[in-house]
Amino acid sequence: MFLESIALINFKNFSEKSFSFDEKINCLVGNNGVGKTNVLEAIYYLSHTKGYFNAVASQSIKHTNDFFVLDGVYSKEGRQEHIHCSLKKGHKKVMKRNGKEYEKLSDHFGLIPLVIISPSDTNLISEGSDLRRKFMDMIISMSDKAYFQDLIQYNKTLSQRNSLLKYFAANFTFDKDNIEIYDDQLIAFGERIFEKRKSFIKEFEPIFNKRYSHIIEKSASDDTMEKVSLSYKTQLEDEGFKSLLDRSLEKDRVLQYSSAGIHKDDLLFQINAHPIKKIGSQGQQKSFLIALKLAQFDFITNKSHIKPILLLDDIFDKLDDQRVGQLLHLVNDDSFGQLFITDTHDARTEALIKKTGQSYKMFSL
Repeated sequence: MFLESIALINFKNFSEKSFSFDEKINCLVGNNGVGKTNVLEAIYYLSHTKGYFNAVASQSIKHTNDFFVLDGVYSKEGRQEHIHCSLKKGHKKVMKRNGKEYEKLSDHFGLIPLVIISPSDTNLISEGSDLRRKFMDMIISMSDKAYFQDLIQYNKTLSQRNSLLKYFAANFTFDKDNIEIYDDQLIAFGERIFEKRKSFIKEFEPIFNKRYSHIIEKSASDDTMEKVSLSYKTQLEDEGFKSLLDRSLEKDRVLQYSSAGIHKDDLLFQINAHPIKKIGSQGQQKSFLIALKLAQFDFITNKSHIKPILLLDDIFDKLDDQRVGQLLHLVNDDSFGQLFITDTHDARTEALIKKTGQSYKMFSL
């Protein structure tokens, strides 16, 4: 699978721009601020129905305009897929596949698998559990529609339960029977989500560990190798969901929101049995994140039997030459498909890309 071409209208800083891509490597080069990352954002949009760098859809519309349009043509399993995304201020976002509009945006998710590696990924380590939870959910949902729907229904039910708690507090009343209606739904959806998250981590961690060992150029059997791990932290590990909700009810009444459940789950990132956020060097954290994203690539490939499109944003300025060289070495084989790279120095980029021996195109912006 690869992206043949894309057209942008009123998207970010582009009034109108189109690209025809190489099926292997594509390099977007130019000074900062010319829109290299915005092209990657457009490609990400056509896979995920939303942006990676900015979740507010209306802010992707070019200043002084009131709409944007993205059109992409993909080659997938011997046929063309035409994907359209558009947004007009004050209206809902529209996604179309081969001219037919999706009734629900979620129906598109997973059709065009994609992985992005970006400097902003450091947020996965530095920020709160919400980002790590979303990262895990996104990977699982790519190949498990039932999980994705359970997640949507869980979050909808959670929002309704929180609204009810606020209503009770505002009106100095309480009805446990009404709360239990939502509790039963949370338990049904949440227990299935919990089991699949456990299974995912069991399958994902060995893939991650293998990628990390390759990145730091040491054998997995080397006793001197730094030991990295990721594990699943959840309140449901030691207590049933119903018991957890019952025990937390009085606290929830005071807080006016649901303080317990799988929406509090987290992924623990560790190196040598300690949080990488606290003791990991900058280089170790970067290696950890690249391994995490390449493991995401491997996991999606194994499940979908399709090589995701890989976006590498600004990696040359943010990573040292050794890590960049190692990363390009890792993607220079048949296990990877189409690759997009942004950089500020065309000569440096082209020199490194030529070493791969792959076909490529350079785009100066």
